[in-house]
Amino acid sequence: MDFTGRELRSKIDQDGRLSLSLEEVLVEDPADDEIVVRVEAAPINPSDLGLLLGPADLSTLETRDGQGLTFRVPASRLPSVAGRIGQSTPVGNEGAGLVVAAGKDAAHLNGKRIGMIGGGMYADYRRIKARDVIPLPDSATAAQGASMFVNPLTALGFVETARREGHKAIVHTAAASNLGQMLQKICLADGIPLVNIVRSKEQADILRGVGAIHVVNSKDADFTASLTKAVEETGATIAFDAIGGGTIGSEIMQAMERAAVGRMSDYNRYGSTEFKQLYIYGALDPSPTTLNRLAFGFQWSASGWLLFPFLQKTDAQVVQNMRQRVVDELTTTFASHYTRVIGLAEALEPDVLRAYERKATGEKFLIDPTRG
Repeated sequence: MDFTGRELRSKIDQDGRLSLSLEEVLVEDPADDEIVVRVEAAPINPSDLGLLLGPADLSTLETRDGQGLTFRVPASRLPSVAGRIGQSTPVGNEGAGLVVAAGKDAAHLNGKRIGMIGGGMYADYRRIKARDVIPLPDSATAAQGASMFVNPLTALGFVETARREGHKAIVHTAAASNLGQMLQKICLADGIPLVNIVRSKEQADILRGVGAIHVVNSKDADFTASLTKAVEETGATIAFDAIGGGTIGSEIMQAMERAAVGRMSDYNRYGSTEFKQLYIYGALDPSPTTLNRLAFGFQWSASGWLLFPFLQKTDAQVVQNMRQRVVDELTTTFASHYTRVIGLAEALEPDVLRAYERKATGEKFLIDPTRG
């Protein structure tokens, strides 16, 4: 049987108006290899906000008499979203819920609670390929399974990337985030030194509470010296930066270079021979990235890192092992903690939107469409 439900959509018009709305959609019967899921939980991740709000100027928010919200996208930012202009796009990378219909090849999933990834999760129902879901343990709730893909696989992907490229220790920014805490737990379990960069004492305390050894506060007067010392002690030569804008990436590379030069026995006018890698995977600061390149020699690289391209390039067995580890450690290493649960309609209330758009460390919102 078909299902009718709401779906949260984001659309940017040619004139630069971004509109958010709840649209009624028909979810048709699943194909042989598909299922229909009644969505019970879907987290709001920074990557979701990138699609939901795009490059809109949030100060231009207007309500549309119960029909959603609108914002203005500055003309200078429109070229960055040219590919989606005129399209009404469903939002929400991952979620969890109950399978209410299944094709013949996925009949074993009928009635099961599953976690899933694939977009369009801010909805009452989601039709999806069976290959893109993972059955939850019988004791797990939808809320526990809703965030079992993006953050857990990203954290595991960082570790896999570091290993593959021959690095023995990692630096991570915005490290007290939900993802950062997962990464710290993985590194402790796997014996990988990790340098955590935070912006407050409270964030440092969060990480030390999960066992972090190396935590440095970018707001402290001795940040440069503390970061250099932590890099020297760990031997970190790879960094994953969630901030993106400003100078933090450059400061990390300079700390790595200072540590490397300190280990050199002979002067080299091109700097150290140790290779340093900076991966930018977020944009908490949307300003331009500034690299003081002559301060860290010539053995370095800076590039982007995204989960889905990583998964596509990684051996299928490695990915399967990562997914299985998430299932096995769902309520420990990969547990997500939500500060607020909202209904699907609440996501379009201006005050609620402003709250989850802040992306504040320690705050994580969960959408439960069954709440209305």
